Amino acid sequence: MIGPPGSGKSMLAARLPGILPPLAPEEALEASLIHSLGEGLPQGRLLRRRPFRAPHHSCSAAALVGGGPRARPGEISLAHRGVLFLDELPEFNRAALEALRQPLETGTVCIARAQAHLAFPARFLLVAAMNPCACGHLGDCRRQCPRAPACGADYAGKLSGPLLDRIDLHVGVSALSAHKLQLPAPRENSASVAARVAAARHRQLARFAAAGLAGQVRNNAEADGALLENIAVPDSAAERLLGQATEALGLSARAYNRVLRVARTIADLAGCDDLGCDHVAEALSFRPAGLLSDVRASTMA
Repeated sequence: MIGPPGSGKSMLAARLPGILPPLAPEEALEASLIHSLGEGLPQGRLLRRRPFRAPHHSCSAAALVGGGPRARPGEISLAHRGVLFLDELPEFNRAALEALRQPLETGTVCIARAQAHLAFPARFLLVAAMNPCACGHLGDCRRQCPRAPACGADYAGKLSGPLLDRIDLHVGVSALSAHKLQLPAPRENSASVAARVAAARHRQLARFAAAGLAGQVRNNAEADGALLENIAVPDSAAERLLGQATEALGLSARAYNRVLRVARTIADLAGCDDLGCDHVAEALSFRPAGLLSDVRASTMA
């Protein structure tokens, strides 16, 4: 999420665990075992709620991915089966951020030491937030950034392309006006959203169970290779759109697969078995190219 200070990015991230399905028994056991190796279990009991980890941007690479003299699990493993929230993403150490690339792909982090070679599970949902520039006011006509547009370009330049390519959803968050803050609360609350998410997750579990993968693959995020090709088959119009977008946006093979995976999840949330043009178009709208073009436009305003 990218937006000015006070637009609600941190609040949205903190609410995310509330709409996720509860931990399955095997997931609770996995997460609890990792915490027992790290900071310990609260009151010595198994975890029942999905972890939510929000380390400060000053944390070291070892604290984030794991390591140290005793090779303990880091924040990404403590967030296993839960949410890892990185606020002020460009302020994190560059080496620490680049170390996230492998776990985001494989769901595992490998730590090599002279005495041992360890692997910790790290299947987490990464949520990150950042301001449009260092001062946070880029594009705000009321508070002009004194170094625009260089301020925004320098700030975004702290993040590498390969890391951004691994983040599926890039969302612009705009500041709320006083008028919007005074409006009544929306009718759809977290409970109704959670029910929709649970229904989509149930569809995914049933799909993988029918493929003989019950207990091995739990959601679309874990589907890759031939399995993804089997469950995310776009119709002719969607396939045409995806091909055109791949050429126009210069999508990598990784980005192509990630668009398909996101589109499959969008269709599941809508209760659709077929993968249509609307699902692919919405998934494409979340790719980094769309967001970065908006940022560039704001720097030119």
